[in-house]
Amino acid sequence: MSSTTVWLVVLCLIVIAIIYIFANYAKIKKMDEGTPDMIEMSGIIRSGANTFMKTEYRSIIIVLLIVAVIFTLFIEKTCGLTFLIGGCMSSIVCVLGMRSATYANVRTANKARETLSIGETVKVALCGGSVSGLSVQAFGMLGLVLILLVTGGVDHTAVSTGLLVNLPCNPTVMRVSTYSLGCSIVAMFNRVAGGNYTKAADISSDILGKLRHDLPEDDSRVPNTIADFIGDNVNDIAGNCSDLLESFVATLSSSIMIAVTLFQSATMNEHEGITDATFNMTIIFPIVLAACGLIGCLVGLGIANVKKMGDNPSKELDLSTWISAGLTIVLGGIASYLVFSGVGLYSEFKLGWASPWVSAIMGIASGVAIGVITEYYTSTDYKPTKELAEICQEGEAFVVTKGDAIGSRSCLLPILLIAIALLISGNVCGTYGIAISALGMLAFVGATVSIDAFGPIADNAGGLAESCHLDPEVRVITDKLDAVGNTTAAIGKGFAIGSAAFATVSLIVAYVGNYTDPSQDLILNFASFMVVAGGILGGALVEYFCAILTDNTIDSAKIMADEGDKMMSIPGVLEGTVRPDYNHMIRLAAQEAIRKMVFPAIMALLIPVVGGLLFGVQFVGGILVGATIVAIPRAIFMGNSGGAFDNAKKYIESGMLEGAGKGSPAHKASVTGDTVGDTRKDVVGVALDIFIKLMSTVANTLAPILKTVSLIK
Repeated sequence: MSSTTVWLVVLCLIVIAIIYIFANYAKIKKMDEGTPDMIEMSGIIRSGANTFMKTEYRSIIIVLLIVAVIFTLFIEKTCGLTFLIGGCMSSIVCVLGMRSATYANVRTANKARETLSIGETVKVALCGGSVSGLSVQAFGMLGLVLILLVTGGVDHTAVSTGLLVNLPCNPTVMRVSTYSLGCSIVAMFNRVAGGNYTKAADISSDILGKLRHDLPEDDSRVPNTIADFIGDNVNDIAGNCSDLLESFVATLSSSIMIAVTLFQSATMNEHEGITDATFNMTIIFPIVLAACGLIGCLVGLGIANVKKMGDNPSKELDLSTWISAGLTIVLGGIASYLVFSGVGLYSEFKLGWASPWVSAIMGIASGVAIGVITEYYTSTDYKPTKELAEICQEGEAFVVTKGDAIGSRSCLLPILLIAIALLISGNVCGTYGIAISALGMLAFVGATVSIDAFGPIADNAGGLAESCHLDPEVRVITDKLDAVGNTTAAIGKGFAIGSAAFATVSLIVAYVGNYTDPSQDLILNFASFMVVAGGILGGALVEYFCAILTDNTIDSAKIMADEGDKMMSIPGVLEGTVRPDYNHMIRLAAQEAIRKMVFPAIMALLIPVVGGLLFGVQFVGGILVGATIVAIPRAIFMGNSGGAFDNAKKYIESGMLEGAGKGSPAHKASVTGDTVGDTRKDVVGVALDIFIKLMSTVANTLAPILKTVSLIK
């Protein structure tokens, strides 16, 4: 079967997935929104989310166009277009995810109001989340497959240049890397701006409602509340979609780039049996594996959509993940056999045709296991979060210290799993296996993002139930879904961080291959002072990046809290007879987020460029490795400690801690912990993985150029 035939078959599968996505979107829109108050509030949330996205994309579009022109003129004449395609695909996913979530939130609350059934309510939230999740996988693949179809596939011998310069590069490698870079830039903007927006609104809302005025959570008298509802969608939907799409596309791109390097090295060294057929199969397999994962996601989510659900939301959501992962493993094994049997294989493929499959299984197993570990450290069902809730009775200092310990302890097992998966994958399938292992973890990303998106939809539904004063029975259901949603969100963040680790390692391997002579082994020389200096700097840059994001969020939260306090002093607002000016708070949050996202995003873009131009490719390689080694445990710590803080507060609020409840000293201590954790899990932790992936993608794009033009080679 020719590569063109494969691309067309995969394209047909993508079209089926997109039809299913829009069918779910239409299904959500047809559902009833509920009471007039619910309709009004959901309309404000939807309008505010659209306003933020429009404001943000004015900046994103300018950056995308400038970078695209630079690539076309100076790098390779077609890669400016592929860069824009990447940005466009990421943007489509964000918009679809946001719109589906802002329609699904009120319909989830209304389903709870109408049926008082947890199972029926879960189905509505998951249906809305599936639009986000499947869009990530379908549109991420769509852009890459269209590029391969239109350009005639991958040619390892082709050479091209920019319109104004004559720096030769492989056009295919440049196209797939710039496609990935387009996705990365949109992801960075969404994560940084979205994180600042949502947590500034969330923290200021908690400060005003719970600490300064002793009001219930999500009380509509707090003007920051609606901005908080919008922020859940901005960060946890749009930001997460673009984040995981970037990881997914980066692993696909790095697999293709490594396949090119591997074949060039084999032919240069005259390895017998390695032909163009071998090369074509190594290019085809990553796309086919991703297609297998898409089938698994469609089946897993489709079953959840039609089956009758019980009263245990976690069990129902886990089932979709297991079905998706299991089908990906089975179909991936069949695909590996069909693709690689009958062609000459590289000496690194120690298990023959099964080598890529084993590598994929390592990634899939790691992804599922990291989710289980994250759930253990963040869920109210397990010991760590229960112990954190119990220690809230001792005061804020004990809460923060215990939460830090939970976050630090939670780092070891996920990183150990990642290391084992990389060791096994590299041993059985070489550098190609590392990239396939990363892709395996993300092959069923449609299911993981769908379940993750369940969290903010359920959270918004609970907020609407509170702010619209629905019956207490409704709030019991939405509170249970919210607690589950907190856990799925924490699992999603753990998955995003783990996938970022795999994706970044595969990108670093591809980066070294992009500047190494094909006749030589891939080497990043850690005995070189250049690499060591770059590694130390890379680690320090991660800490500096964390500080910038934290400062930005706290500054914005203080501004919003003070502004909200002024608004609540207006006669009639606290009494509930006068509506606060929600739109003013929404605009303020958006302005602060957009203003403060520019420097961190530009910093991630320029570090590999400036470092490479001054000190060469080895120095940049050191930066990438150092940043990755520091960022991964840091991100896991941030995500899991923040998730534990959040759910410890929920544990107390639900009355599960004897002798303590809402308004008690223990509850107020848990609110302090949650406020600390908010910035960690929803701003810093999730942005760190974007930071290292974006730097690695920029380095991959410019590696052939930096090798030629850097001051020190």
